[in-house]
Amino acid sequence: MVAAAFWALHLVHLRADFPNRSPWVDWAKYTDEGWYGDAAIRHYLRGTWRLPGDFNPAAALPVWPLLEGFVFRFAGVGIVAARALTVFVFAGVLVCSFVVLQHEAREDESKYLRWIFTAAAVLLMAASSFLYVFTRMAILEPLLVLLTLLSLLAAQAIRSASTERQRVLFAVLVGVLVSLMIGTKTTAVFLLPAVAYMLADAAAWQRRRVLRIAAVTGGTVAILWGSYIAWLLYRGYWNDFRYLFAANNTTIAGLPFWETVGDTLKNGVWMGELLYPLAIALVVLAGFHKKTWRDPLFVSLLLWVTGYLFFLAYHANMQPRYYVVVAVPLILLMARAALHIAAWHPSASLAFASLLVLLVGREAHVTWSYVRHPEYTFQTAANRIERIVESDPTHSHTVLSISGSDLSLMTGVPSICDDFGTMDLEDRIAAYKPGWFVSWNSIEDDKMEALNKFYRLTRVAEFPAMDDPDRNVMIVYRLDAKDGVTPQRKHKKAKALPVSPG
Repeated sequence: MVAAAFWALHLVHLRADFPNRSPWVDWAKYTDEGWYGDAAIRHYLRGTWRLPGDFNPAAALPVWPLLEGFVFRFAGVGIVAARALTVFVFAGVLVCSFVVLQHEAREDESKYLRWIFTAAAVLLMAASSFLYVFTRMAILEPLLVLLTLLSLLAAQAIRSASTERQRVLFAVLVGVLVSLMIGTKTTAVFLLPAVAYMLADAAAWQRRRVLRIAAVTGGTVAILWGSYIAWLLYRGYWNDFRYLFAANNTTIAGLPFWETVGDTLKNGVWMGELLYPLAIALVVLAGFHKKTWRDPLFVSLLLWVTGYLFFLAYHANMQPRYYVVVAVPLILLMARAALHIAAWHPSASLAFASLLVLLVGREAHVTWSYVRHPEYTFQTAANRIERIVESDPTHSHTVLSISGSDLSLMTGVPSICDDFGTMDLEDRIAAYKPGWFVSWNSIEDDKMEALNKFYRLTRVAEFPAMDDPDRNVMIVYRLDAKDGVTPQRKHKKAKALPVSPG
């Protein structure tokens, strides 16, 4: 009940800013909620999910916009509906976490202790200030976590299946869930070893059974993704699909290897200054006992955590939201490690309980402070921009902005992105003829160059929003066409940008 109460706090003040003056500086709070739901937003605002030449990530990541589109059909397009969907996804994460931990019972475990540590893990997730801020955002990571947990549950179910037909059906289900994981966020491929380990254990490590289950699961993934790729090619959406990977081209290559690895591990403190070192200590202590490695859930969760940390180091683009995919399994791993240690040293149970109470209390205090002090600077700025745009009948209502998709989600104004797209910026400007440009704090030289070819920029307003020194003022420019200048497209593809969109 206490965990449910903390979860319910996520539904309060859904229009509020990502907490200002928080420890987490993440670009997603300006862009990602709009970008990755753009297909659903455009479908209901424009009648099409795709704008040719603009940033269309749904071609490679279709699952989240499909879910959002279903919600928008009943609730309408809006930031509250999108964020509420994420909060309910997080509710699924909490429930699945409880079931996953309870399902994996070992002979030397106390049922009472297992229940205590399971409940404590779920309560810690519900109270976590880190998870609070990121599971209230309409981003991809919470859904990826939920689908991975469901994949582990489906794999666990193979072990308890009574007939071969049931085992095959569960293996197919795992394949479907893995396909959805990849369709939610392609970095899910780094989580596949965790699912594969659980599948192999469910097959009792018998070669023939493992190969049969792997063939069924892998075949399901191949059929689903092969069919989807064929559809993309047939409809001519392949360039949009490829562009997502071209734009996400930051890697560890050319960077100091050990420094990048060290930063990846050091930044784990974003998940919790006490939680992170405590979790590592418990996992290391539990790992000294041979019996721990016979626990498939412990190993699977460890593969999940290390697999995604490997991706973070390889990608070398440290953003706090990426650690959401690590935080949940790390908390579950901590609970599992504590349970193993308590089985060998019952006297440790009281110490663990005290530490968990301390952690929950600390996290709950921070979370409650965010609940009590909401700010609405971004939403207020968006509403004022909407009024300016809609009050001028002489200019197109289309807004050009890196945060344009967020503005569309919050207000319904049509927009195109000024940063990412398969066409050069000046070609996108020529194709969609925006009437307004909204920048953060200043205008980059390349954007000014593209706009100056067609427009005179008239600064009409500025609004404070958010707390990042580089992005804390939204500046609105009216785009007045230059006399005798008609925008013409060059029909030239844009080069992939070096900055990752997410």
